[in-house]
Amino acid sequence: MNPMVLGLLVAVVLIVVLLLGTPVAFALGAVSLLFLVLFDGFGALDVVADTLFGGLDEFALLSIPMFILMGAAVASSRAGGDLYEALERWFYRVPGGLLISNLGACAIFAALSGSSPATCAAIGKMGIPEMRKRGYPSALATGAIAAGGTLGILIPPSITMIVYGIATETSIGRLFIAGLLPGLMLTMLFMAWSLYYAWRKGYRFRIGDTIYSWREKIQILPKIIPFLAIIALVLWALYGGVATPSEAAGVGAFFCILLVVLIYRMWHPGELWEVLRSATRESVMIMMIIGTAALFSYMMSSLYITQSLAEWIAALEGNRWVLLVCINLFLLVAGLFLPPVAVILMAAPTLVPIVEHVGFDPIWFGVMLTLNMEIGLITPPVGLNLYVINSIAPEVKLPTILWGALPFMLCMVLGIVLLILFPGIATWLPTHLMGTAH
Repeated sequence: MNPMVLGLLVAVVLIVVLLLGTPVAFALGAVSLLFLVLFDGFGALDVVADTLFGGLDEFALLSIPMFILMGAAVASSRAGGDLYEALERWFYRVPGGLLISNLGACAIFAALSGSSPATCAAIGKMGIPEMRKRGYPSALATGAIAAGGTLGILIPPSITMIVYGIATETSIGRLFIAGLLPGLMLTMLFMAWSLYYAWRKGYRFRIGDTIYSWREKIQILPKIIPFLAIIALVLWALYGGVATPSEAAGVGAFFCILLVVLIYRMWHPGELWEVLRSATRESVMIMMIIGTAALFSYMMSSLYITQSLAEWIAALEGNRWVLLVCINLFLLVAGLFLPPVAVILMAAPTLVPIVEHVGFDPIWFGVMLTLNMEIGLITPPVGLNLYVINSIAPEVKLPTILWGALPFMLCMVLGIVLLILFPGIATWLPTHLMGTAH
């Protein structure tokens, strides 16, 4: 069978298995085993165990459970509520200030947790009821949080950036720094749209004559500044060459747990056990996806599907901008059906050499790929953030949430266009801080 036709068949079978509700890790593993046995015989199963464990045999992967633990500690405490309250006190006079506060809280919490679902859950539980209570439409309230949560995979420390760095052998420190300005740019685009919409509709943040004094504004800051300092410490350790990603993640997780114990009095062993349990559950899920994605990549390579796809894409290099458009379309479609980690593990090792060959920067490409994955997080049929928001506000239907997130999707598309037109948005800061990559 022609490898390209076989690749299309693999994609169709995988989509069908996913639509049946099979967890991503099991879907990737089952489809890999099926096609290996069908085309290479049962002898191909001899390499399955080695391939699975080989995909996890990477020291830098230790940073993933540590960053997840860091986010779990913050999500399980009152840190999200204090962050939300601090932004409320500072932005209560701004038209549409509640939207601005929620998006700002999403951006900061994303940096603390590195996880989009965790950001949606933490901020959504507080923000959605408040916005709906104060007259904001359900579509706007839920769509804004769903979109704001996607910042969790772009603003460092980002788990997807770590996976991309490992998959492509790219500096994780550079990737983290490269995600800062695009993350801020996307946050500003979200806020700009929110301000315009709120101004047009006449929305306001406060109810009645609530006024916060300077003392009340400053009073809340000591509770959130230490967590922001941890983010700064982790980034400094990474781009300053002081620590590896795994070491920096371990230190960040330790200090986050220490802060929630000291600031929020989480002394009870049951509370700490819940933090560890939730972090372990998410870590195991991601590690299983990484392992089975390695097996899926092996199957694709063994059947010569990956090489054929690479050759087809390389044939488009007569115009590198046409190539880039095709890659973006491919990533957008892949993001509709697979979570970011799976797409990166399967596509990045194939695409990055081609992208480098036609003169694009792999760090810049990593940021652009992540922006594409953000769109997938709020787009069905997978759209993980949509389901997280729906579980928080079950009375709001999924089409309503999707309709509210649509303007923010367009902001993401604009962000991709700006990144293509001005690649320095992603490449200037890491080059300025860490020098030219070798």
